[in-house]
Amino acid sequence: MTMLRPHAKPVLTRDEIPDVPPTLIDATSAFNPGACRLDDGRALMLLRVQSRGRRTYLMRALEDSTGQWKVDPELVEITGLEKLGCPVHHVYDPRITRLESRWYVTCALDLEQSCRVGIFTTEDFRRLDLLGVTSSDDTRNGVLFPETIDGRYLLLDRPNTHQPDGGAATGNAIVLRSSSDLMTWETMGPVFSGRWHYWDELIGAGPPPVKTEAGWLLIYHGVATHLGTGLYQAGAALLDLADPRKVLGRTRDNILEPRQMWEMVGQVPNVVFPSGLLTVPPREDGTVPLESTIQVMYGAADTCIGVATGTVAELLGACR
Repeated sequence: MTMLRPHAKPVLTRDEIPDVPPTLIDATSAFNPGACRLDDGRALMLLRVQSRGRRTYLMRALEDSTGQWKVDPELVEITGLEKLGCPVHHVYDPRITRLESRWYVTCALDLEQSCRVGIFTTEDFRRLDLLGVTSSDDTRNGVLFPETIDGRYLLLDRPNTHQPDGGAATGNAIVLRSSSDLMTWETMGPVFSGRWHYWDELIGAGPPPVKTEAGWLLIYHGVATHLGTGLYQAGAALLDLADPRKVLGRTRDNILEPRQMWEMVGQVPNVVFPSGLLTVPPREDGTVPLESTIQVMYGAADTCIGVATGTVAELLGACR
């Protein structure tokens, strides 16, 4: 079984988050980032940052030539939330997709009693403009595919249909939705579900899927709940290129789990939560070569950010 190989220490912690007075001073955590490679080749992360008041903000970080991440001393502006007609308490867990030469960011939106997946556009990741939401139902973990299929936009998300005792609503099935305009979405059906009694009882999509010659490679998170507390891990699945509802392969075991102290201790213990992914630019047909390295950015214990690496070929092998 091939595993992702994590770095020995976080690539970014709260210590690297600059103050943005008077809104954000002495940040408590930075985690669950979206990631992409800009047109000029630079790597970017869009960070989820929390204040000591547990308010959530988004911030930009760019990787320099030495591999260090520098966080911009400003908060990402978010516009268009008034379209929803109700208070939005948090905008978080961004995922970034390059689609038809535009940047899109999907985020979770916490409303008064539920959650939605919002789709935003951006030019420079300094401002996100809300297009709309994917469903009127309670849902989370939305990711856009990087190309249309048969003229339709596709998106994976996770309906929150499971209510644990005393906990927030969650879910154990990833579904496929499609749209002709990115505004109105139709549910096409389930893709795969959690496996009770094992490592991925509750699940959700991680970074947007990567197109390979073998299929769509999806990194996802799984939560083991039968251990008494939620243990967040990562796995992979391979979906059919023409119809992503067809699962061609799926890892039996997790490929990344909390083992290092900074993954096991923090705001939420025992969490690795994949949300960002970097690899080489795709070929003309949109596929990424098998020998390509993949870097998976993940939130660790809802406190800091880790990176784990593998290759496309290794992850495809693990799915099979």
